[in-house]
Amino acid sequence: MRISVIGTGYVGLVSGTCFAEIGHGVTCIDVVESKIKMLRDGKSPIYEPGLNDLLERNIKSKRLDFSLGLESIKESRAIFLAVGTPSDDDGSADLTYLFKAAEDVAKNIEDDAIIVIKSTVPVGTHKKIYEVVAKNTNKKFHIVNNPEFLKEGSAIEDFMRPDRVVIGHQDEYAANAMNELYEPLVKQGNPIYMMSNISAEMTKYAANCFLATKISFINEIAKLCDIVGADVNEVRKGISSDERIGTHFLYPGPGYGGSCFPKDVKALIYTAKEFGTELKIVNATEEVNDAQKTYMFDKILKHYGDDLAGKTFAMWGTAFKANTDDVRESPAIKMSECLINAGATVQFFDPIATETFLSAIDNKYHSSLSSFENKYDCLKSCDALITMTEWREFTFPDYQEIKSRLNSPVIFDARNLFKTAKVKELGFEYYAIGKKID
Repeated sequence: MRISVIGTGYVGLVSGTCFAEIGHGVTCIDVVESKIKMLRDGKSPIYEPGLNDLLERNIKSKRLDFSLGLESIKESRAIFLAVGTPSDDDGSADLTYLFKAAEDVAKNIEDDAIIVIKSTVPVGTHKKIYEVVAKNTNKKFHIVNNPEFLKEGSAIEDFMRPDRVVIGHQDEYAANAMNELYEPLVKQGNPIYMMSNISAEMTKYAANCFLATKISFINEIAKLCDIVGADVNEVRKGISSDERIGTHFLYPGPGYGGSCFPKDVKALIYTAKEFGTELKIVNATEEVNDAQKTYMFDKILKHYGDDLAGKTFAMWGTAFKANTDDVRESPAIKMSECLINAGATVQFFDPIATETFLSAIDNKYHSSLSSFENKYDCLKSCDALITMTEWREFTFPDYQEIKSRLNSPVIFDARNLFKTAKVKELGFEYYAIGKKID
């Protein structure tokens, strides 16, 4: 099938590249000239394990190309809209880019074009997209919702072996075409769920908000563990073995971040308000997460008697999670701002996300931030180590090396990476989230 993808951000680039990998002819379109040039050279503007190899292979095979123009749309049976839908200040999704993309596509389609909304959109958006397209073309077209469920850091595996594929449609022509498109990816038996457009839109938000709720729930339990003396790792094992609960997204930490959960939680809350109702659990999820981002900072303050003036902290990790360079809504940003506002300076190391972190954090903090190319060099003359991202290389460090480089042996482990008994045995003062520390 011939496919065009509008937008070469995370969703559009991964989707387009993976469609090419299974044999489809794909053109990815963007308005940023520097990004298109980079992609034509086989280099990804985002970090995602395995993506550069797929880019190079499919560009070489001529199944994948990149364009600033819309010429490929006339030849495409399916056109995917994968542009950003960022949050406005009130929590609503900003659909400006999506509407502009739909208008541009409408002016270039042929009859029976299938316009696929891949972007995460509020419930009811498919109707607005239909109206935009209808105003700009006399051609026959079909509107499909096909929400993505990719996890950053494992997006290619998620795309190629999906747990499920969700298709929102209004007619059999579009449903059959989408089934044909995705059939090679579900041969292992995982389902393609056909449903209404509005149900597909709701499915995406409901899924992400539920997962965010699991994270906030375990963070609340971890706080209570700190108070009563239980160990959240033991509690997590005790509850996650129940198949009704499961093991995923039950790891305490500094709060969720990234491009999806914060934005989607806000958007669902806003949608509920638009319809005159309140989602109390989803509201609580956001409130808990906002508080969690300063939970470890509060422990730091308490340790130093509320006086951080002149202190220097080493921070391992700035990405919102491991295996990505994405720092959107990263807890490391909040931690850095809190430390610097309290009079401290921060030395940090991240294997991938240094540049994106420095680009994301306000310029006024840069003079108090220093980046390092090695996790141990980052520790020099620091008063304590703070872990913020669960990169594998942080999990089994040389503790003696850490101890020798710090001014004092103190660790604030916001990811619960280290074994309590081990670090205590080596003489560290150790703080974690919800772990029993005698």
